[in-house]
Amino acid sequence: MITIALAQYDFLVGDLTGNLGRALTCIEEARRQGADLVLFPELALSGYPPEDLLLRPGFMRRAHECLERLVKEAQGIDVIMGHPWSERGARFNAVSWLRSGKVLGRYFKQCLPNYAVFDERRYFSPGASPLVQEIDGRKLGVILCEDAWEPGPALQARRAGAELLLVPNASPYRDDKLAARREMLAARFADTALPLVYCNLVGGQDELVFDGRSMLLDRSGVVTAVGPHCAEHLLLASWEPVGGALSPISWPEDPLSDIAQIYGALVRGTADYVRKNGFSDVVLGLSGGVDSALTLALCVDALGPESVHALMMPSEFTSPLSLDLARHQAEVMGVDYQEVPIESSFDALQGALEPALRQRPEGVTHENLQARIRGMVVMALSNQNGWLPIATSNKSELAVGYSTLYGDMCGGFAPIKDCLKTRVYALARFRNTLGEAIPEAVIQRAPSAELRPGQTDQDSLPAYEELDAVLKCYVDQDQSIHDIVAQGYDEAMVRKVAAMVLRNEYKRRQGAPGVRVTSRGFGRDRRYPITSGWREDFGIY
Repeated sequence: MITIALAQYDFLVGDLTGNLGRALTCIEEARRQGADLVLFPELALSGYPPEDLLLRPGFMRRAHECLERLVKEAQGIDVIMGHPWSERGARFNAVSWLRSGKVLGRYFKQCLPNYAVFDERRYFSPGASPLVQEIDGRKLGVILCEDAWEPGPALQARRAGAELLLVPNASPYRDDKLAARREMLAARFADTALPLVYCNLVGGQDELVFDGRSMLLDRSGVVTAVGPHCAEHLLLASWEPVGGALSPISWPEDPLSDIAQIYGALVRGTADYVRKNGFSDVVLGLSGGVDSALTLALCVDALGPESVHALMMPSEFTSPLSLDLARHQAEVMGVDYQEVPIESSFDALQGALEPALRQRPEGVTHENLQARIRGMVVMALSNQNGWLPIATSNKSELAVGYSTLYGDMCGGFAPIKDCLKTRVYALARFRNTLGEAIPEAVIQRAPSAELRPGQTDQDSLPAYEELDAVLKCYVDQDQSIHDIVAQGYDEAMVRKVAAMVLRNEYKRRQGAPGVRVTSRGFGRDRRYPITSGWREDFGIY
């Protein structure tokens, strides 16, 4: 029997020295628990994705130095470590197999992803050769992340004699990713009939969240274990080469619903962004609406109530209900709460602007002034106290520009940036199943920016159920207006929504990063030009 340890851990991008120390600690623990081999995630030594750090010669030199130290100090157990590597003028996404102070072999990733959030061809050259090593008389092969999504590398490892496949990964979360990974594993088994050990990274990195969910696939093609979601763990597995059993050793059970996984990814992404960037506290505006209510709950779950500061900034248009709901939620969640009325500031600013505008501000100017005053107040507390400002805009608003630059878009991080409004409601309801957090009246009330009397979102937008369905088609799936209309949606409405999406690209470019939970988040996933003469289907505007 061979015991394999899967290091489902978080490795901070760029922290070569810290990651080395963390790896050595993990190696010692795996050895203490009787493992014969420890498998680390993709690029664990550098963190993933290191992006343009790879272009700096000093970074690559330090990566080589840290690997050399790891080779010397990792004794008494086989180690498979992911790291960047350069030789002969080329860089590689590499894995090294270490044993007893030596590098037994090195594998270079063959399939370099260059879609969605991935940009590996910018940095790496592809490899071409397999890595198969013998341990206790059995042959194990290594392929690396994207290599498992194509048939070639796995088949190559089998032809080289592999009896088991080891797959280090840095596979980021999206809402259907676990099912997609299961399908991928089934496809590789159909090609090779080989059992497989899949070890994935954990942790938030800018917009990405790596969710762990390491897996074992036995010789019958059955997934025998799935690791915990968004949680670090040293997972042990036993492989019996003769009988072919590949079994977990005391893996924690984590049978989460889809909505629970999304919520967990948002919490992990928020916590890691705040803490990894050196902030202790966050501050956000709390309006009495569902977006800020959900964002407050996420921040509390990510950081603890003592690290969260909520501001209610009422104007003449703020309803008494909004004030009551904001106060109630802040009390329930135990956060620092302040009310900073903006009426006097708003009146002063209108008066100051009247000579320049030759009239009092009106329309969208009048509305946006209020949002920008609120953004200024949030930033003032951020500057004064060193707190990270949190933006509360959702994906529906960002898609169609129903948000104010330097106002409600103001912030250093936007936890629900990739959540459509309908998903915001679903997440709010889910969070309340874990304990009281968001007042039911917040969820039930009509959404409103409260920037003019009697305002609701649906004064200028379709109902969110309809809007979000169109946005999924147009933004997430790149469907044409013709195809969306063919599904039964009103053509004028679809054209209006598509026009708003294209017209507001400039706003999104200036927005804060936020957790990616879909296959097409605004940010790394979707790179549309701001300046463009393209008009969908001629006459989109």
